[in-house]
Amino acid sequence: MRFSRLLSRWQGVVLSLLGIVATLWLAASDQLGLYIHPRYYGFTVIMAVLAAVLCLAAFAFVPGSTDEDDEHEGHATPAPRGRRWAMLGGAAIIIGSAIALLALPPAALSSATVEQRELNSGSAAVDAPDLVGADTAAFTVRDWASLLAQNPSPDDVAGTPVDVVGFVTADPAGSADVFYIARFVVTCCAVDAQPVGVPVHFPGWQEQFQTDDWVEASGAFIRNPDATGATPLTLLPETIEPVEQPAEPYVY
Repeated sequence: MRFSRLLSRWQGVVLSLLGIVATLWLAASDQLGLYIHPRYYGFTVIMAVLAAVLCLAAFAFVPGSTDEDDEHEGHATPAPRGRRWAMLGGAAIIIGSAIALLALPPAALSSATVEQRELNSGSAAVDAPDLVGADTAAFTVRDWASLLAQNPSPDDVAGTPVDVVGFVTADPAGSADVFYIARFVVTCCAVDAQPVGVPVHFPGWQEQFQTDDWVEASGAFIRNPDATGATPLTLLPETIEPVEQPAEPYVY
């Protein structure tokens, strides 16, 4: 069977297998959380296994070429230019998919995605935790972002101790003295992930941290020294330490 015939017959199955192998590898290496909510781990793995069975069944039951077909191919006139380009395009799609799914390292969403989606755009719609009697040590970036989005009285929040972990992203409002410690909130998968963040007042932060560095900051909220700032409160850190990206980089 000629290569063009093989490609046209099995291209879809091969692409499906690449996706299945990539999914199962991510699950086996505990990296599936970079793309979907943990509640869907089991469902995703089961569906991938079922899809693998169907692909293998396709190899077993789909009729192959006949001797007549091969003989006909052997005496066929040369393929027209359009068919050759289609064959090359199909091969390129398979090779590109294999590189993207199996060769390139998986990565969490970063500041590049923050720039494409509005930071804290959905925080006001999320029920904010109650500060009264709460153990703020357990608050995440999402908790603080939703609380700040409710525009609380600065007198009620200022001085509250904060400890958050997230990646560094520049202030969308453009303040050079402020950056955000951000995480992504994932409801289903990375496609619907929304960035949330806590503003940090730290003049000269660009000299110590790079965008997308993961840090842990401890301190307390203060009134924003910049009266024209986007938020009335910012975190004044007592310490900021570089940390490794958590095993689960998103919040839920």
